[in-house]
Amino acid sequence: MAILPSLQQLRFLCALAEQCHFGRAAESCAVTQSTLSGGIKELEVRLGITLFERSHRHVMLTPLGKEIATRAQRLLVDAEELVGLARNAHEPLSGPLRFGVIPTVGPYVLPPLLSHLGTALPKLKLQVREAPTTVLLDKLARGELDVLLVAVPYELGDVQTMQIAEDPIVVAMPRNHPLGHHKVVNRDDLAREQVLLIEDGHCLRSHSLQACRIVNPVRNEVFQATSLRTLVQMVAANLGITLIPQIAVDSELASTRDVVIRPLSPDRPYRTLVLAWRPTSSRGAEFRMLGNLIRECLTGPKKAFAPDRDTAALPAR
Repeated sequence: MAILPSLQQLRFLCALAEQCHFGRAAESCAVTQSTLSGGIKELEVRLGITLFERSHRHVMLTPLGKEIATRAQRLLVDAEELVGLARNAHEPLSGPLRFGVIPTVGPYVLPPLLSHLGTALPKLKLQVREAPTTVLLDKLARGELDVLLVAVPYELGDVQTMQIAEDPIVVAMPRNHPLGHHKVVNRDDLAREQVLLIEDGHCLRSHSLQACRIVNPVRNEVFQATSLRTLVQMVAANLGITLIPQIAVDSELASTRDVVIRPLSPDRPYRTLVLAWRPTSSRGAEFRMLGNLIRECLTGPKKAFAPDRDTAALPAR
């Protein structure tokens, strides 16, 4: 009977496939380079094939090695799911949970959420990774993350989702801006303004474009900010107006009195925060429990969507 590869060897394989560098792969696995190299060689002997092409300058997967690395990644994910299923059968939402969140949600949700979870689930060890949606989805598919908090509309692919909350998209403008005299801002008004948007790669950019129905964003923008904080600072400096999610208003306007917020008419657009996980995960029931706790945190007495002092009232949906 053939000797099967060990999970450790498969982990070495996947790390080297991702890094294409023995030193970095060994560091990611918390082992020495010689240990990782020996594990890869032993795996090749057990399988009877060459997984990597090696030279002094580079390491590259062979075509068959690429296919095996893909399958190895799936095996590692399944193994982690198996361990998680056994552990959480005794005590749901305990132990480590690798949690991904997008940058336009994390800074505004995590502080109250971590405090809330620390009280409600003291044995849960949340390991947070903040990155754009595309990066998070890739890590979720590879088994490097367990569950994500992201925003739609966005093409999430093959994932299971749970709706958490609706987050209105509002207009931020300099305090002395003519549109500040309006209770709401019409989309037609935006077409005549310098609209500042977050850079490509953030789902909020597409949400903002959809919200104000900008067909040709290049015509409407000159600057692209890397964060909501930068956008608000640019607005405070009278460089234009922008669109931001309501969830960010309190935090981003706390340090300035030079920016005011108005709803966008006529249909008051919003994005939807959702929890997402692999459909093959055995922890779906746990993630729904987590989703309920997040929802409770965001919509409770100290809710994250409370209107700012300079925000026109937003009607409930």
